[in-house]
Amino acid sequence: MKPLTKQGAFLLSTPASLLRLVGMACLLGIVIQLSGCAGMHRRSKDGPPPFPVDMSKVKECVPKVEPKSRCGNPSSYVVWGKRYYVMDSSEGYCERGIASWYGMAFHQRRTSSGERFDTTTMTAAHKTLPLPTYVEVTNLNNGRRVIVKVNDRGPFCDSRIIDLSYVAAVKLGVYPRGTARVQVRAIDPKEWHCYRNPSREVVCHPHRSSHHRTITR
Repeated sequence: MKPLTKQGAFLLSTPASLLRLVGMACLLGIVIQLSGCAGMHRRSKDGPPPFPVDMSKVKECVPKVEPKSRCGNPSSYVVWGKRYYVMDSSEGYCERGIASWYGMAFHQRRTSSGERFDTTTMTAAHKTLPLPTYVEVTNLNNGRRVIVKVNDRGPFCDSRIIDLSYVAAVKLGVYPRGTARVQVRAIDPKEWHCYRNPSREVVCHPHRSSHHRTITR
């Protein structure tokens, strides 16, 4: 028989109740990392920054090649009775739907990717795109376009496909109305020069999301 390792000796000498408590704590940590403090996006006390934001000084989001985040990219996860399947790749993703925004209620909290949420930067949340993903968001009501970095999970509402930071919502004209119909298209950072070419017309075939379903417990 092999001698007990330190870990094995600890498990044998630790009361079962304590082991269960440790297991629950680890599970809670995983859930928090998955959904993120900002990821749940409850709106009861949310709002814009209480300080003035000079929109002319907000830095534009420039797509760059980044590895997938260590947090926030499980194969699937469950929120409020629905299982969401995270995409392996954002290649070819394009979808139309409703955009919303989130602000100070989540400012400086951890996102699902592990980054700090800053509502004065050009970021967003999406339920199933790999983290991070850069996307072009077009307001279909006024034609405005912005580039944002998706680094969080949400919004967990069937009719909404993306949650924008406050400044991104302002630039798109989503704020102060609250929501708007948009088109969201993934950008490949390696081909970013093509997207910046105004003569290049991109035909987008809206993507029908099939990455979530209701589950029974």
